[in-house]
Amino acid sequence: MGYMTSQFRKVQPARLEQRQTLRHPVLLNKANLRKHAGQPIEASLMDLSVYGCRVLIDGSVKVGDRLWLRLAGSNPIPATAVWTEGDLLGCKFDEMLDRMLFRQLTLQAC
Repeated sequence: MGYMTSQFRKVQPARLEQRQTLRHPVLLNKANLRKHAGQPIEASLMDLSVYGCRVLIDGSVKVGDRLWLRLAGSNPIPATAVWTEGDLLGCKFDEMLDRMLFRQLTLQAC
């Protein structure tokens, strides 16, 4: 019979940051999102990567909801809600964000 502590293996702490790429801070008040077949919801873009973004919203969105995002008058960008926390929403784009749009949005920061 072994010691009680020997039956548990040591586990490394989880990485808090699990994103594939660095997110760039932005503050854009002219953003909105819309659920498929839903009304537009006003949003503020908080940070952005070519794979996703974090937005501040005043509305109800659930994890897994399919969305259309408009960022600074862009064409609609298809995305999926991957997490929510209060008024914050994390979205993953269906396709990598266009580099020119990404550059335009990140140059507006500050």
